[in-house]
Amino acid sequence: MKVVAGATHGAGKPASSQFGLINLLKAGAAQLIVLHHLAFYGPMSDHARALLPSLVDWLSNSARIAVQVFLVIGGFLAAKSLAPSGHAGYAYPLGAIWRRYAKLAPAFLAATLIASVASALAARWMSHDSISAPATLAQLGAHALLLHGVLGYPSVSAGAWYVAIDFQLYALMVLALWVGGIVEGKRPLSWLMPLAAAFGITLSLLYFNLDADWDNWAPYFFGSYGMGVMAWWASDPRRKTGFAVLLMMMALLPAVAGLALEFRSRIALAAVVASLLFLFGRVKTTSDGRAWTVINSLGKISYSVFLIHFPVCLLVNAVFTRFVQPEPEVQAFGMLVAWGFSLAAGALFHRWVEAPLGRLIQTITEQVAVRDVHIPRPLPARIGGVTLR
Repeated sequence: MKVVAGATHGAGKPASSQFGLINLLKAGAAQLIVLHHLAFYGPMSDHARALLPSLVDWLSNSARIAVQVFLVIGGFLAAKSLAPSGHAGYAYPLGAIWRRYAKLAPAFLAATLIASVASALAARWMSHDSISAPATLAQLGAHALLLHGVLGYPSVSAGAWYVAIDFQLYALMVLALWVGGIVEGKRPLSWLMPLAAAFGITLSLLYFNLDADWDNWAPYFFGSYGMGVMAWWASDPRRKTGFAVLLMMMALLPAVAGLALEFRSRIALAAVVASLLFLFGRVKTTSDGRAWTVINSLGKISYSVFLIHFPVCLLVNAVFTRFVQPEPEVQAFGMLVAWGFSLAAGALFHRWVEAPLGRLIQTITEQVAVRDVHIPRPLPARIGGVTLR
């Protein structure tokens, strides 16, 4: 990857630079998630399996661990935005939690409504387990609040659980930083948050992640997320090499212990991704060159692809079931069609739904914040450099 250092292109314009490895990982993981759901839910894959049974079986079962890539990257980027230096303290935790909700939920709810309509349409042409029952208002409300898993409502769309877990993990990170600032008081403790993260990783991997009953809650997934957090802190170029390696070992040793206790391929993948981010996650690349342009574009729309691919795949499955012969070659082609349409739909969803909704919510939030500034308030207290309200 080419490191950017004041690069320019065109008529003196600065070249746009992005975290190339992150976009590469997000782009690849998103494709595997789409293919996993295509193979797992069928019915096109049921017919296509006769052609490549080993591949379809792998996609149906093992490819789902690609979601670990998003969990680790989520922790990496959360540390970047919330605590780039690894120090405790966060002045306005509720504001940060709200901003994360506003980033995730509007597009997610729009995709959930689309999935509900797609299920109803697909039910006219086929009968299959992948079609959800008509969504109730209570079910949609639980999805809007990102509480569907916690409240026991079935997901309307595949992958809906991840959005709720991402929000929980981010909120947990914010609250941990806020409490850490209170604990520090006037005595800055540079080791507090790395130790807290390492403890959280250990507790997750040696206890919570071994019990599937916790899989609707953040602690089940914090092992992977926390390794991403530690990868950002350890990769800080201002740190001495020995200190950086020690921080990374604090994240990876619990993973090794957890794998020794019970091997889980998803945790092994998370450890590998965290190690890659530690080594190369901050390297930036320009968008020059066709390959990196495609990679960065796919990384940019990965959340939209993740949200919208299931209803697209469901409808393509229904069309090929109703109107096309159940020949393995034709049904395999249908899977490729569904994959391509999912990427196209993701690009359109990002441009016309996710991005506009994000700008709208940001504008509303900023306007509310500006009005709040003019409301007389008592002077806030300060503890250890952290403003409390």
